[in-house]
Amino acid sequence: MFDLSSMGIGWGSLLMLVMMIGLLLTGMQLAFVTGFVAIFFTLGWFGVDALPLIASRTYSFASGYVFLAVPMFVLMAALLDRSGIARDLFDAMKSVGRKVRGGVAVQTLLVAVLLASMSGVIGGETVLLGILALPQMLRLGYDRKLAIGTTCAGGALGTMLPPSIVLIIYGMTASVSIGDLFKASFVPALLLAASYIGYVLIRCKLNPALAPLPSDSLNGEAEPAEEISYFKALFFPLLSVAVVLGSIYTGVASVTEASALGVVGIMISALIRKEMSWNMLKDSAVATMRTCGMIMWIGIGASALVGVYNLMGGIDFVEETILALSGGSAFVTLMIMMVILLVLGMFLDWVGVALLTMPIFVPIITSLGYDPVWFGVVFCLNMQVSFLSPPFGPAAFYLKSVAPKDISLGEIFSSLLPFIALQVFVLSLVILFPQLAMWWQ
Repeated sequence: MFDLSSMGIGWGSLLMLVMMIGLLLTGMQLAFVTGFVAIFFTLGWFGVDALPLIASRTYSFASGYVFLAVPMFVLMAALLDRSGIARDLFDAMKSVGRKVRGGVAVQTLLVAVLLASMSGVIGGETVLLGILALPQMLRLGYDRKLAIGTTCAGGALGTMLPPSIVLIIYGMTASVSIGDLFKASFVPALLLAASYIGYVLIRCKLNPALAPLPSDSLNGEAEPAEEISYFKALFFPLLSVAVVLGSIYTGVASVTEASALGVVGIMISALIRKEMSWNMLKDSAVATMRTCGMIMWIGIGASALVGVYNLMGGIDFVEETILALSGGSAFVTLMIMMVILLVLGMFLDWVGVALLTMPIFVPIITSLGYDPVWFGVVFCLNMQVSFLSPPFGPAAFYLKSVAPKDISLGEIFSSLLPFIALQVFVLSLVILFPQLAMWWQ
């Protein structure tokens, strides 16, 4: 049996990093990379006897009660994706788009906020907005980059707005209250959405050609009015938001219980709207299993890797290294972590980033006197940036899957640059003014 422990934690950490990068470059999935590296180092550092310890750690992750909320919220997103609720919600907001220059973009962002408050998953929301909003803005003569950036950035708001799955995974990993995380993220999320809306309105005010009014872009004729049942379009979405978030904020239900209530609410809404069918339910269930399976496998691999690295003394090594680089400054330590998260977020899935880094970073943050709930919001904002950032920003790829063929991935990423700058701005505000997140205390 090979012995890796003789090389010391420093060289061991370097070998672990090189192995992960090398395996990822071969195209192997992150879940299997982390799992393989975890087993390799367990056997090489401790021997066969340590394998049960790693297995018990992965079991603790997979059997967590709070994890039940993840498939529920993913199922909510899948049901929304396949029902007409989002479409009717978008149509109900058309009164905004007809009267304000840049209004359709603002309408898109408002719908994005409501959809994010119902599901907490960015994939389905980005695709929905790409189908509903992007073609309309392009048809009305909106600037392509403004239309693309608004649609993609709005779709990614599910990362921040409760019930964000990113916050749930962070809460599980950092062992902090998910209800507190939802409260803390609410104001920063609305601030981010408001910054998007303000950016759109200011740009359209300075350059009206970027966003013609419907009457200007349809040969001088007003866009035909549509018969919209505002009760049907708005009542069920707002009721779902009130049930899910209201039950959590008031303490009536836990996050897990609220997620189940949300699924029941969406299903009842679809039944009343006569949209529920067996095929719709089956497709939603299959999509949920695929997404949750991906999250589960990444979680198992990452939990195993962090577990063996912790046993090797790696967490103490990382803490000492970061503190040495920062000169003992808490703020510089925080900035080093932000840079690490931004870089990792450009290349790894957010689930992997959270499960690999948070068990290491959160104890350091706590020892420096920072609130782990506040740090959860900061982490979430950081992942918000990663969703839009090249080369692997997932929101851009989601939009590309439904965008017109003449819109390239490069054009999508270039359209997102102003919105990435706004995300970094809001992230900086929350770092400099923690009370924006901790307002509820």
